[in-house]
Amino acid sequence: MKQKTARLSVISNTLLVTTKLVVGCAIGSVGIISEAIHSGIDLVAAGIAFISVKIASEPADASHRFGHGKFEDFSGLIEAALIFVAAALIIREALGTLIAGSDGLAMDALGFGMAVMLLSAGVNWYVSSRLMKVAKETESIALESDAWHLRTDVYTSLAMLAGLVAIRLTGLVVLDAVFALGVAGIIMKAAYDLTRRAFSDLTDHALPPEEEERIRQIICDHASDVVDFHALRTRRSGPERFIDLHLVVSRDDSLQMAYDLVKHIESDIRSEFPGANVSIRVEPCARHCTACPSVCHPGKEEPDRRQGA
Repeated sequence: MKQKTARLSVISNTLLVTTKLVVGCAIGSVGIISEAIHSGIDLVAAGIAFISVKIASEPADASHRFGHGKFEDFSGLIEAALIFVAAALIIREALGTLIAGSDGLAMDALGFGMAVMLLSAGVNWYVSSRLMKVAKETESIALESDAWHLRTDVYTSLAMLAGLVAIRLTGLVVLDAVFALGVAGIIMKAAYDLTRRAFSDLTDHALPPEEEERIRQIICDHASDVVDFHALRTRRSGPERFIDLHLVVSRDDSLQMAYDLVKHIESDIRSEFPGANVSIRVEPCARHCTACPSVCHPGKEEPDRRQGA
């Protein structure tokens, strides 16, 4: 499903790049040409997303023991860099037009430009919605990055449509370059957000606080069997989550009881986070007491998980 959706993005971007470039050159609009450049970058990004999704779906092998999920993170980072490149090219074209001036805009052909921008917004809204839906279902940063590429293209197309309408109403050709600069500002913001998300996963940043809290709640659902837990560590690799922790059980529990408890907790975590890679190390309670109280009981605070039990 992920590869099929990524392929749809490649096809739609190819058609839009061609259409925008032809119309932009025909009516002499730097704004529409900048949109063609933006869509061209989107096309490259869609190709990268398609390849990375294909590689990331491959199972773990001898050279990649933890799977290929980080290929999607690399893809997201590259796509963000490409958006910055697109913004730089648009800014250069727009500033050049503002400085040198332009009288090449065909006022009588603005209707074609408006139609292309409206078509672009509609197509990209549909494709980006499909991409975002599949990205959320599969937790694919590559598809999410591609979806944001196209969603940004929707906003920039609508901005350019507004610019062309303003030009027709006022006759101020300079608005073409002004709106192109606005387009560049919008896509640079999107590039920044994607860079931060991709870089976070590449540097093995912990899962969001709400997800770690949910993991703690799942462990505490077994408070009658769990004495303590610590050294909880989490990270992401593409769509995959990696979770490991130390679980402290009563020193009187048998190996079989501890094993069954670990499998139960692992199963509960994977039910909440499908596909999660869970690793749990079991330790016996070192306290000398007749009964080992659970850290999950009301009124008890979870100890510093950086320390041992």
